[in-house]
Parts: sequence; structure tokens; C-alpha cells
Amino acid sequence: MNALLHIAAEEPQNPLVPPIPELVIGLLAFVIVFGFLAKKLLPNINKVLEERREAIEGGIEKAEAAQTEAQSVLEQYKAQLAEARHEAARLRQEAQEQGAALIAEMRAEGQRQREEIVAAGHTQVEADRKAASSALRQDIGRLATELAGKLVGESLEDHARQSRVIDRFLDQLEEKAEAAR
Repeated sequence: MNALLHIAAEEPQNPLVPPIPELVIGLLAFVIVFGFLAKKLLPNINKVLEERREAIEGGIEKAEAAQTEAQSVLEQYKAQLAEARHEAARLRQEAQEQGAALIAEMRAEGQRQREEIVAAGHTQVEADRKAASSALRQDIGRLATELAGKLVGESLEDHARQSRVIDRFLDQLEEKAEAAR
């Protein structure tokens, strides 16, 4: 009982504050564990952190290099695009010029062919006119010879005489035609 009285006689302790011997033992254990962790674990943690820092810095340098390269490629692309646009404009201009030249050439060819067709038509008309004139002369000569033979009462079968009569008759007809104009 004595021990119970002795405990009751002591001052009541705060339940949140541990007794001194437990506090000293806990503190000693903490220092030992902290020292062990500082000796063994801290260098590994520092090593991993240093590796991550180097990796991040290397990644940043790589990203900057990649960005610089991307900028260079972008500038090359823009230059190539501008060159391609210029080349397309030049080709378009050449095509328009060639088209205009081709149209002019085709018009000239069409004009030349039209003139050839017209000239051939004129030649054909002239040949037809001469053929008709020759046929008409022969028909008129034949009719004139028959008529003259009937009027004169003698045959005009002599070819030389017939030609002279026909030529004289046609010349008179042509003179009358020119006088009528």
C-alpha cells in the first residue's frame, strides 16, 4: 500500500508529457536512427537527386537544341514554301504566255488556211468561169454557124471559115457587152 500512497502523493502528471526516462530513451533512439539514415540513406538520396537534376538540365538543353533545330527547319520550310510559290507563279506566267502564243499561232494558222481556201475557191471559180466561157463559146459558135449557114444558104463546114465567123460574132458580142456597162 505504501507504493500506492507514494504514487498518489506525487503530483499528478500531465498525460501528454512522457516521463523523463522515456523521453531520454526516445531521444537517444531518434538520434541513432537519424544518424544511421544520414550516413546510409542521405548519400543515396543526394545521388538520386543529383542524377535527376542533371537529367532535367540535360533535358532542358536537349529541348533548347531541339527548339533551335525546329526553328531552323521552320525557316527552311518557309524559304522553300516561298520559293515554291515563286516557282508556281513563274510557271503560271509561262503557261499564260505559251497559251497566248499558241492562240496567236492558231489564229494565224486559221487565217492562212482561210486565205488558202478563199484563194482555192477563187481559182476554182475562175477555172469554172473559163470552162463555162469556153463551153458557151463552142455552143454559140455552133449555133451561129448553123444560123449563118441557114441565112447564107451555103454550108459553113470549112473549119477555118467557121472559126473566123465565130470569132467575129463573139467579138461583136463582147463589144456590145462592154458598151452596155
